Amino acid sequence: MTMKSHVLKMMTLAMLLAGTRGVSAQVSFGQPEKINEGWRFTTGDVRDAATPAFDASRWRTVDLPHDWSVEAYPSPDQASCTGFLPGGIGWYRKTIAIPKEKEGEKVYLYFEGVYNRSEVFLNGHSIGARPNGYISFLLDATSRVAFGQENVIAVRVDHSQSADSRWYTGSGIYRDVWMVYANPTHVAAHGLFAYPVNASSKQATLRVQTEIENETGKNDAIKITHELFSPEGKSVATAARDFIAKPGQSLAPVVNLKVRAPRLWDTENPALYTLKTTIRRDGKVIDQTTTATGFRTFTFDPNKGFALNGRWMKMKGVCIHHDAGALGAAVPREVWKQRLQALKAIGANAIRTSHNPQAPLLYDLCDELGLLVLDEAYDEWEFPKNKWIAGWNVGTPGHQGSFDIFKEWGEKDLADMVRRDRNHPSIFAWSIGNEVDYPNDPYSHPILDGKNSDFTQPMYGGYKKDAPDANRLGGIAKRLVAVVKQNDPSRPVTAGLAGVAMSNETEYPGALDITGYNYTESRYRSDHEKYPKRVIFGSETSNNLDAWKAVTDNEHVFGQFVWTGIDYLGESGRWPSRGFYSGMVDFGGNIKPRGYFRRSLWSTTPVAYLGAYPATFRERSPSIDAWPLWNYAEGQNIRVVAYTNAAAARLELNAQPVGELKPRDPNTGVISWDVPFRPGKLEVIALDADNREVVRHAIQSSGRPVALVATAVSSSIADKETAVVTLQAVDEQGLPVFLADNEITCLVQGPAKLLGLENSNNQDTGAQRGFARRLYLGRLVAYIQASGPGAARVTFSSPWLKTAEITLDINP
Repeated sequence: MTMKSHVLKMMTLAMLLAGTRGVSAQVSFGQPEKINEGWRFTTGDVRDAATPAFDASRWRTVDLPHDWSVEAYPSPDQASCTGFLPGGIGWYRKTIAIPKEKEGEKVYLYFEGVYNRSEVFLNGHSIGARPNGYISFLLDATSRVAFGQENVIAVRVDHSQSADSRWYTGSGIYRDVWMVYANPTHVAAHGLFAYPVNASSKQATLRVQTEIENETGKNDAIKITHELFSPEGKSVATAARDFIAKPGQSLAPVVNLKVRAPRLWDTENPALYTLKTTIRRDGKVIDQTTTATGFRTFTFDPNKGFALNGRWMKMKGVCIHHDAGALGAAVPREVWKQRLQALKAIGANAIRTSHNPQAPLLYDLCDELGLLVLDEAYDEWEFPKNKWIAGWNVGTPGHQGSFDIFKEWGEKDLADMVRRDRNHPSIFAWSIGNEVDYPNDPYSHPILDGKNSDFTQPMYGGYKKDAPDANRLGGIAKRLVAVVKQNDPSRPVTAGLAGVAMSNETEYPGALDITGYNYTESRYRSDHEKYPKRVIFGSETSNNLDAWKAVTDNEHVFGQFVWTGIDYLGESGRWPSRGFYSGMVDFGGNIKPRGYFRRSLWSTTPVAYLGAYPATFRERSPSIDAWPLWNYAEGQNIRVVAYTNAAAARLELNAQPVGELKPRDPNTGVISWDVPFRPGKLEVIALDADNREVVRHAIQSSGRPVALVATAVSSSIADKETAVVTLQAVDEQGLPVFLADNEITCLVQGPAKLLGLENSNNQDTGAQRGFARRLYLGRLVAYIQASGPGAARVTFSSPWLKTAEITLDINP
């Protein structure tokens, strides 16, 4: 090979590897083109909106992803379960030219997510519908395409059941949309499945299963080639097979690609390989796709828990919903990356997609960052759960939901989720449901009339003979497990059980490979003894120390998933409330005090965090929600708390001892002192068992705010990417002013637009998407999306404060 050809091959490969991430919505075949820009949108059910001749020129122009609910003002007239934000009906339209030369090819539309009950029209003809708002779906548009002409895509979205979820869902086409052109013979949709059948540091085998779609109407002689590239871009294995593809779908011979001395994917070093699959007919390429993959092994043992690549470990997991505060459900990749990195900084190594499949980009990021994923499908099955209207657990609940589509769509939706996501090395298990066994919500069982003290969830009045029989759960679970195994036999199936004591009387837990316990730490040991072959973990737990100790004190419990990783919209308390505020990371992606407390439990490196609040005698234990504030009244009695994994710590104020050396309290995980307030610099010095300093952290009294400081995660971004900009109020010394609540106005000039301002205040029920918002705890986050190459200037201003400016360099 000449040097020139070698360089050309490496450049081509680099583009291929980049494309694996950039075309993450690719459905394993064809030539996908993102069609997010320039849609027309309106709310309301508009007559004849699907017809090509309809005049939509007065509708708004929007770019996708788009969530119309978060654009509205929250109102106490709306349901608390979905964040006091509305639903309704909306229409989208887009005109797109499809070239004449594409005639003879197949044309598909691929929607990553539309919430919900959507129907898609092309040139006035319905080409398909999908009621589930979280499932990605592909529609064959070929028969309705006008080649060489303008084509009109129209989408009707019906979220008129606006209180159909226990949390915020969003409304609209809130994920990416693609048009896919393909040869009539191609890899079937999500039909490529690459998974490691063994992996060690010496050798690994990647098994590749390929489904072929042949729509020529006759046998087609093709050659299928798989080539595997290392993380560095080197070709490490290849295999080719001749195959006669019969009309319809057929399964090509399975291929095993063997690699010597592979780099393994794990949470610290998530090595990703790239599989390039090419289909040729008579030597000509007719289809090609790339798939990110990795080598790793998962081991589950009822006595020892979980091992990744043979290393026994605890999963330090968090549950997350799919919104991002002011952005609603339409969350850019860069925002999710910042949030996931914050969770990793806390010490998390796993996430649970509670309680629905999420955007493809989230799984891509978990692959790249090294986060294990529990991929969850459902929050309810055949019957509705309670949806709170006036506040969480307040008043009379509603019962809208997705239960009415479960009989027709439940198994298909689950299969499509598994097929879409099964190539991600980060996914360790599939969850078929969350708390569908909640006692009397809706299922019931005679055991609820007993004096069983092991129920940690309310039983709402004991056994209700007219309620759905809990014994139905086992049969449904068996059917869903079979669907998963048909599409992925390589991973275990689980569910989050709320009524474990009730479900133990049914076949439900026995249908699962591994069993998730929600808030039921009290049964970890007794159920291990009673069901010695059951693999147990905390699929949903509180944020307190006892829930974590229940994991560390029981070898057989392989981990926990804390509720919750990030604050989320919906499941709100009484008005005014935007959402649920138990996260370790706030709406804007900043680590909260309880996140630092969790870091002291989970981190493997020395940690110290200092917080303070007025001392009270009614407090049973030191708070894990102490903000790093040191501005109080002179002489006021203040409780100072340190979250640390060190053996002991002492306290200094203005470099003078003020708090005696104290050991870490094993019962609370916190070290605390009561100190009369004096302004200055308060610092905690953490020490190891030999009284050697290992880490320190300080907080400092600030003056009044005089200026704003803006900092971007990255000031150089690509077109269509989103910059995350943090704004901080500071005093004359440049110190953060924690008490500042000034109203800030954001002005964007140049090729960019403001997506939203997030202050992370759960009680701020003002406009989510305006150009002005108050600081909260002295801080604000702005999301700026690039709309073309060049330089964009972002200005933040407020009366009496020095303005902050930041320039974003936007690359093509």
